[in-house]
Amino acid sequence: MATQEDLYKVLNVERNASDAEIKKSYRSLAMKFHPDRNADNPAAAEEKFKQIKEAYEILSDPKKRAAYDQFGHAGVDQSMGGGRGGAGAADFGDIFGDIFGDKFGDMFGGRRGGGQQAGQRGSDLRYNLEVNLEEAVNGTEQKIRIPVLVTCGDCSGSGAKKGSSPVTCSMCHGHGQVRMQQGFFTVQQACPTCHGTGKQIKDPCAKCYGQGRVKDEKTLSAKIPAGVDTGDRIRLSGEGEAGQLGAPSGDLYIEIRVRQHSIFNRDGANLSCEVPISFATACLGGDIEVPTLGGKALLKIPAETQTGQSFRLRGKGVKQVRGGAIGDLICKVQIETPVNLTAEQKALVEKFGASITDSGKHHSPQESSFLDGVKNFFDKLKG
Repeated sequence: MATQEDLYKVLNVERNASDAEIKKSYRSLAMKFHPDRNADNPAAAEEKFKQIKEAYEILSDPKKRAAYDQFGHAGVDQSMGGGRGGAGAADFGDIFGDIFGDKFGDMFGGRRGGGQQAGQRGSDLRYNLEVNLEEAVNGTEQKIRIPVLVTCGDCSGSGAKKGSSPVTCSMCHGHGQVRMQQGFFTVQQACPTCHGTGKQIKDPCAKCYGQGRVKDEKTLSAKIPAGVDTGDRIRLSGEGEAGQLGAPSGDLYIEIRVRQHSIFNRDGANLSCEVPISFATACLGGDIEVPTLGGKALLKIPAETQTGQSFRLRGKGVKQVRGGAIGDLICKVQIETPVNLTAEQKALVEKFGASITDSGKHHSPQESSFLDGVKNFFDKLKG
């Protein structure tokens, strides 16, 4: 470990200083003693800068700080991995990147600077696919056609004319980045000639004009698993746009939208539908056939069923794509009033209605409850 002075004195803080106070002092001292700000004596500034950095690395770490408080330098020499006093200018980029973010870290030639950049990964694509309810529940396979950037076949993605190759950039000499002086700061940025690749294309490909990619359309077979629902996404790895300069392709995301069904509504794993029943069936009960996605099913209607009642058919719903039990089919019955009655039928209905009224019994529970409620309402108004 290079620093043998009291670390609290190096950072100009008290021993009981808070983490925020230590960080604030560190920032101030790091800016003050950075070599680029001390052109008159850069060597001395560099040494002081390294001391400040080492002190902060220990005092900003709770475990290292506790060891230093108890054992002094002996408690942290091993934790520093044999010391970092010999670190060069790359440490300056690291420290400014840690304090001020990536932009300053790049400026000072830290970890991110100086290396040749690889080609950029291809963009991800999205395709909206509509399926009907049966396809969503049972699964399907569909052919889709998408416009996409693909690797140029003539140059195999290099951008150079067939038989030639990219050459080392004359501006950055293959480094991909150049340095510019701005006051006391040395700014490092991507080379404007090769855009950070370190290579120049002297003789571009006639098909892709040096881009390495061309517009095309491709047909894919999309397998839609059983149980998908609106909003689900299926990822096809590597089926997005081709990457630049041989970089990996992006992915294709297929976003599912399930069309509205003429009979069924879906709620997660459950399906629901409205089932009309006759007045006679509602009164006397009986068995009726109802539709399911797997065919017809028998639904038992008990006597004296009221409109709006729901009945559940277990296991007639959907098995969701993420697993779990198969849902149910919920049938909500609606009593259908007959129309186009003959004179004889109307007479029978009138006779039936009169027989219920004359009996004095509550044959219509909902109507009786409603009328009782109305009567109580007006009684309260009068009172």
